[in-house]
Amino acid sequence: MRLFRQLSDAAASGFGPSAITIGNFDGVHAGHRALLRKTIEIARARGLKASALTFHPHPTAIVAPHRTPRLLTTIEARAALLAEAGIEQLLVLPFNPQLAEMEPAAFFQRVLRHELGAEAIIVGDNFHFGRRQSGDVTTLRELGFGLGVLIEVVPAIHRRGLTVSSSQIRALLAAGRVGAASRLLGRPYALTGAVVKGAGRGARETVPTLNLLLPSLDDAARALPLDGVYVSRTHDVEAPRSWPSVTNIGYRPTYDGAHLTIETFLLEPLEGEAPARISVDFLHRLRAEQRFPSPEDLRAQILRDVERARAWFRRARRWISPTRPTPAAPPSA
Repeated sequence: MRLFRQLSDAAASGFGPSAITIGNFDGVHAGHRALLRKTIEIARARGLKASALTFHPHPTAIVAPHRTPRLLTTIEARAALLAEAGIEQLLVLPFNPQLAEMEPAAFFQRVLRHELGAEAIIVGDNFHFGRRQSGDVTTLRELGFGLGVLIEVVPAIHRRGLTVSSSQIRALLAAGRVGAASRLLGRPYALTGAVVKGAGRGARETVPTLNLLLPSLDDAARALPLDGVYVSRTHDVEAPRSWPSVTNIGYRPTYDGAHLTIETFLLEPLEGEAPARISVDFLHRLRAEQRFPSPEDLRAQILRDVERARAWFRRARRWISPTRPTPAAPPSA
């Protein structure tokens, strides 16, 4: 996939003629994937380049900083997921006050038509654009009328009564409902980062863990599951290894912890060197984080958590296929 971070670079590269889908694409969830599939379908049928346009930072960081959401994916992860879906070229357009003030007609003519050569534009039914989000799908159709520009509107997707959206997924994560969040994403919600040395208490007093450090971890910027203990699957980012696991995300109240930690206990032997970087899939919430009278009591509870996690995986194996090692949740979850 060709990746551009400036409009001028995309235009100079011969971005058009393009079939382009537009959005924040945070999480690249099941709804986004419907847009991507339609974009690729139209591009192939019309001999266009399957393209996507997204923004960085998130527009609300400029127009309403107090409402900036916690993000599900970094811009790098978003780009990788879009490429995996089959998008040929991606423009990550820097969102700034000048872009925020652009009228819908100017954005359509200057950015989409002139610079990006859009011959087909594919958006969701709640799409808004331009100054104060004053443009919508009706505006887009009016602007494209008579120019031969195909405007395709893809309706929202629903899963088990929930509308698939980034905000809905964030709400589910905040409530600890990682199984439901995974259904909307189309994959388990994961956190990825370097393995760092902890305080060493686990190996001495409870159980040994891999401690995940999120890049530039900022509670206000990254969507995180509700504090608690989760059934998880841990992957070595740099090697084809993975393990069933139990992961605690929280503040370690038994030890009066002051900082958020993410600690993973592997349910199978590590065998070999410890991974330098891991990705942790959150599959099912077991319980809330809690304070225990002593490390011994905490260890006893961890071992009970381990048995519940093993039982969860046994149930999961009854319905998942061998090619799907990381289920979002069993049917009953």
